[in-house]
Amino acid sequence: MKKFTVFTLAVFFGLATMQAQGDFKAGIHAGLPVGDAGDLATFSIAVDLGYLFDVSDNFQAGPTIGFSQSFGDEIDTGIGTFEVDDVQFLPIAAAGRFHATDQFSLGLDLGYALGINDGNDGGFYYAPRAAYSLSETLDLVLAYRGVSLDGGSWDILSLGLEIDLN
Repeated sequence: MKKFTVFTLAVFFGLATMQAQGDFKAGIHAGLPVGDAGDLATFSIAVDLGYLFDVSDNFQAGPTIGFSQSFGDEIDTGIGTFEVDDVQFLPIAAAGRFHATDQFSLGLDLGYALGINDGNDGGFYYAPRAAYSLSETLDLVLAYRGVSLDGGSWDILSLGLEIDLN
Protein backbone atom coordinates (compact mmCIF):
# COMPACT_ATOMS: atom_id res chain seq x y z
CA MET A 1 0.00 0.00 0.00
CA LYS A 2 2.90 2.39 0.72
CA LYS A 3 4.27 1.89 -2.81
CA PHE A 4 0.84 2.69 -4.26
CA THR A 5 0.58 5.86 -2.17
CA VAL A 6 4.07 7.05 -3.11
CA PHE A 7 3.41 6.31 -6.80
CA THR A 8 0.07 8.13 -6.73
CA LEU A 9 1.60 11.18 -5.04
CA ALA A 10 4.45 11.22 -7.58
CA VAL A 11 1.99 11.09 -10.49
CA PHE A 12 -0.16 13.79 -8.88
CA PHE A 13 2.70 16.24 -8.42
CA GLY A 14 4.26 15.32 -11.77
CA LEU A 15 1.06 16.13 -13.60
CA ALA A 16 0.59 19.31 -11.59
CA THR A 17 3.98 20.68 -12.62
CA MET A 18 3.42 20.14 -16.34
CA GLN A 19 3.08 23.27 -18.45
CA ALA A 20 -0.61 22.79 -19.12
CA GLN A 21 -3.54 25.13 -18.81
CA GLY A 22 -5.12 24.38 -15.45
CA ASP A 23 -5.87 25.46 -11.91
CA PHE A 24 -4.52 24.52 -8.50
CA LYS A 25 -7.42 24.27 -6.06
CA ALA A 26 -7.36 23.95 -2.26
CA GLY A 27 -10.37 23.50 -0.04
CA ILE A 28 -11.38 23.24 3.58
CA HIS A 29 -14.74 21.76 4.54
CA ALA A 30 -16.81 21.11 7.66
CA GLY A 31 -19.20 18.21 7.65
CA LEU A 32 -21.81 16.19 9.42
CA PRO A 33 -21.50 12.41 9.36
CA VAL A 34 -24.72 10.81 8.11
CA GLY A 35 -26.09 7.26 8.05
CA ASP A 36 -23.86 4.71 9.79
CA ALA A 37 -21.16 7.36 10.30
CA GLY A 38 -23.68 9.62 12.06
CA ASP A 39 -24.18 6.93 14.72
CA LEU A 40 -20.45 6.87 15.51
CA ALA A 41 -19.12 10.39 14.89
CA THR A 42 -20.21 13.94 15.71
CA PHE A 43 -18.40 16.23 13.28
CA SER A 44 -15.97 16.03 10.35
CA ILE A 45 -13.38 18.20 8.69
CA ALA A 46 -11.80 17.71 5.28
CA VAL A 47 -9.08 19.39 3.26
CA ASP A 48 -8.43 18.90 -0.46
CA LEU A 49 -5.73 19.80 -2.96
CA GLY A 50 -6.24 19.33 -6.68
CA TYR A 51 -5.00 20.33 -10.08
CA LEU A 52 -7.66 20.66 -12.76
CA PHE A 53 -6.80 20.77 -16.45
CA ASP A 54 -9.03 22.60 -18.92
CA VAL A 55 -10.53 19.87 -21.12
CA SER A 56 -12.98 22.24 -22.82
CA ASP A 57 -14.53 25.65 -22.18
CA ASN A 58 -16.96 24.17 -19.64
CA PHE A 59 -15.17 21.08 -18.32
CA GLN A 60 -12.08 20.49 -16.17
CA ALA A 61 -10.55 17.23 -14.96
CA GLY A 62 -7.51 16.18 -12.99
CA PRO A 63 -6.09 14.52 -9.88
CA THR A 64 -7.04 15.42 -6.33
CA ILE A 65 -5.87 14.32 -2.90
CA GLY A 66 -7.24 15.10 0.52
CA PHE A 67 -7.57 14.28 4.17
CA SER A 68 -10.71 13.85 6.25
CA GLN A 69 -11.20 13.32 9.93
CA SER A 70 -14.44 12.45 11.68
CA PHE A 71 -14.47 12.95 15.43
CA GLY A 72 -15.75 9.93 17.35
CA ASP A 73 -18.83 10.14 19.54
CA GLU A 74 -19.39 8.93 23.08
CA ILE A 75 -21.90 6.06 23.04
CA ASP A 76 -24.13 5.23 26.03
CA THR A 77 -24.87 1.50 26.08
CA GLY A 78 -27.17 1.56 29.12
CA ILE A 79 -24.57 -0.22 31.25
CA GLY A 80 -21.82 2.29 30.59
CA THR A 81 -20.34 4.56 27.99
CA PHE A 82 -17.45 4.20 25.60
CA GLU A 83 -15.75 6.58 23.21
CA VAL A 84 -15.53 5.82 19.51
CA ASP A 85 -12.11 6.48 17.96
CA ASP A 86 -11.73 9.19 15.32
CA VAL A 87 -11.97 7.97 11.72
CA GLN A 88 -9.47 9.27 9.15
CA PHE A 89 -9.16 8.87 5.40
CA LEU A 90 -6.71 9.95 2.71
CA PRO A 91 -8.79 10.12 -0.51
CA ILE A 92 -6.86 9.93 -3.80
CA ALA A 93 -9.15 10.55 -6.76
CA ALA A 94 -9.80 11.77 -10.26
CA ALA A 95 -11.93 14.92 -10.32
CA GLY A 96 -14.28 16.26 -12.95
CA ARG A 97 -15.97 19.67 -12.95
CA PHE A 98 -18.70 20.87 -15.31
CA HIS A 99 -19.22 24.63 -15.29
CA ALA A 100 -22.93 25.11 -16.03
CA THR A 101 -22.59 28.91 -15.73
CA ASP A 102 -19.87 31.34 -14.70
CA GLN A 103 -21.07 31.08 -11.09
CA PHE A 104 -22.31 27.48 -10.79
CA SER A 105 -20.56 24.15 -11.31
CA LEU A 106 -21.23 20.46 -10.69
CA GLY A 107 -18.53 17.91 -10.05
CA LEU A 108 -17.62 14.39 -9.08
CA ASP A 109 -14.51 12.91 -7.48
CA LEU A 110 -13.93 9.15 -7.84
CA GLY A 111 -11.06 7.14 -6.42
CA TYR A 112 -9.85 5.28 -3.37
CA ALA A 113 -9.75 6.50 0.24
CA LEU A 114 -6.90 5.01 2.23
CA GLY A 115 -7.90 4.31 5.83
CA ILE A 116 -5.43 5.92 8.21
CA ASN A 117 -6.62 4.98 11.71
CA ASP A 118 -6.22 1.45 13.12
CA GLY A 119 -8.69 -1.08 11.76
CA ASN A 120 -9.69 1.15 8.84
CA ASP A 121 -8.93 -0.52 5.50
CA GLY A 122 -10.39 2.29 3.38
CA GLY A 123 -12.50 1.77 0.30
CA PHE A 124 -13.96 3.17 -2.90
CA TYR A 125 -14.32 6.98 -2.64
CA TYR A 126 -17.01 9.09 -4.30
CA ALA A 127 -17.85 12.75 -3.81
CA PRO A 128 -20.56 14.44 -5.88
CA ARG A 129 -20.57 18.20 -5.36
CA ALA A 130 -22.05 21.53 -6.35
CA ALA A 131 -20.17 24.84 -6.16
CA TYR A 132 -21.16 28.48 -6.31
CA SER A 133 -18.51 31.10 -7.13
CA LEU A 134 -18.35 33.86 -4.55
CA SER A 135 -15.54 35.58 -6.48
CA GLU A 136 -13.02 34.74 -9.21
CA THR A 137 -10.88 32.83 -6.71
CA LEU A 138 -13.34 31.59 -4.05
CA ASP A 139 -16.12 28.99 -4.30
CA LEU A 140 -18.70 27.79 -1.78
CA VAL A 141 -18.93 23.98 -2.08
CA LEU A 142 -21.65 21.57 -0.95
CA ALA A 143 -20.52 17.93 -1.20
CA TYR A 144 -21.57 14.42 -0.22
CA ARG A 145 -18.41 12.44 0.55
CA GLY A 146 -18.69 8.68 0.78
CA VAL A 147 -16.36 5.75 1.29
CA SER A 148 -17.70 2.25 0.54
CA LEU A 149 -16.49 -0.13 3.24
CA ASP A 150 -16.99 -3.84 3.79
CA GLY A 151 -20.49 -4.08 5.21
CA GLY A 152 -21.38 -0.40 4.99
CA SER A 153 -20.22 3.06 4.11
CA TRP A 154 -18.81 6.17 5.76
CA ASP A 155 -20.74 9.22 4.53
CA ILE A 156 -20.37 12.92 5.24
CA LEU A 157 -22.42 15.90 4.09
CA SER A 158 -19.99 18.82 3.91
CA LEU A 159 -19.97 22.56 3.26
CA GLY A 160 -16.74 24.40 2.61
CA LEU A 161 -14.66 26.91 0.75
CA GLU A 162 -12.37 26.22 -2.22
CA ILE A 163 -9.76 28.69 -3.36
CA ASP A 164 -8.04 28.94 -6.73
CA LEU A 165 -4.30 29.11 -5.92
CA ASN A 166 -3.16 30.39 -9.34
